[in-house]
Amino acid sequence: MRNNLDKYSVSALCNVLQIARSTYYYEAKERPNEDGLSKAIVEIFYKNRKAYGTRKIKTKLQKQGLIVSRRRIGRIMREQGLVSTYTIAQFKPHKTACNEAATTNVLAREFDQAEIKRFVVSDLTYVKVGHRWHYICVLIDLFNREIIGHSAGPHKDAALVSRAFATVEGDLSQIQWFHTDRGSEFKNQKMDELLETFEISRSLSAKGCPYDNAVAEATYKVMKTEFIHQMEFQSLDHLQLELYDYVNWFNKHRIHGSLGYMTPVQYRQVALKKAV
Repeated sequence: MRNNLDKYSVSALCNVLQIARSTYYYEAKERPNEDGLSKAIVEIFYKNRKAYGTRKIKTKLQKQGLIVSRRRIGRIMREQGLVSTYTIAQFKPHKTACNEAATTNVLAREFDQAEIKRFVVSDLTYVKVGHRWHYICVLIDLFNREIIGHSAGPHKDAALVSRAFATVEGDLSQIQWFHTDRGSEFKNQKMDELLETFEISRSLSAKGCPYDNAVAEATYKVMKTEFIHQMEFQSLDHLQLELYDYVNWFNKHRIHGSLGYMTPVQYRQVALKKAV
């Protein structure tokens, strides 16, 4: 068509060839070179454990000075064969036994907290190591969703939870409330002694109500998608090493939509600067 534009109009040529004028103009318009953009999207995707979709990739590109629509990012992801791990079906966690303690649910689903370490929540999840089940425990500060403590081991017991507390930086007495479900690993003499020593008050979910500990449940769903289901752990040492690496990425590099697309550490640092 271009070779005959000096003799015939676009309309006449389109009529002869039986194509719409809009088709000609769309094809004639040069598509911008996307090699650099594609490279940036692929790098962000793999650098963040294949967990980011178009929304978070768009936020990351904006920080690099690139303003790109989510539709365009989605098209490039399809062209590059990038599929977020969140498209993988999740396994349902097994139910755990609960106790009949009279302790009330002080948290009462107030998951948005304005004070650092006012409420720390926890739960356990399972992971296959070799041919045996092992367990992971994390402690999450509701203020900024930061994983402030973590542990892994072959037994689902109070010792696992205690080891998670041992990894918390700073004074444990800064934690005001510790909220969990009613699993026996959380409500026992050993845990009672630990909490009493550091004057940490206790809050328990209602019996058989996972929604009372929704943030912990959601965090484990994220961990399974971004971490556990992507790896094969050969030993406890291997699991512990990879867990440490994941928690470091989760706290310092993974942006969270609920935190205004900041990392938990960034969110905490900004809050502390405002408080000064």
